[in-house]
Amino acid sequence: MGPLGIALVFLIIWWVVWFMVLPFGVKPPAKPEIGHAPSAPEKPMLVRKLLITTAITVVIVGALVGVVEAGWLSLEDFGK
Repeated sequence: MGPLGIALVFLIIWWVVWFMVLPFGVKPPAKPEIGHAPSAPEKPMLVRKLLITTAITVVIVGALVGVVEAGWLSLEDFGK
């Protein structure tokens, strides 16, 4: 698996994990201000979620690359 393949797998997995992590800890305000959506989160904690998403993705992609490089799984097997 070359660097471009690893980067593409990382990007795809990152987005999937991002959408899984995004709703964690979201609480709507008890009393929303006028003009604000009542479902908008008070504190979205986006930087924390970005770091968590990146850490989870690094672990997943690292494990995947390790499995492929060890020869336990070949990407060519999926083409048959």
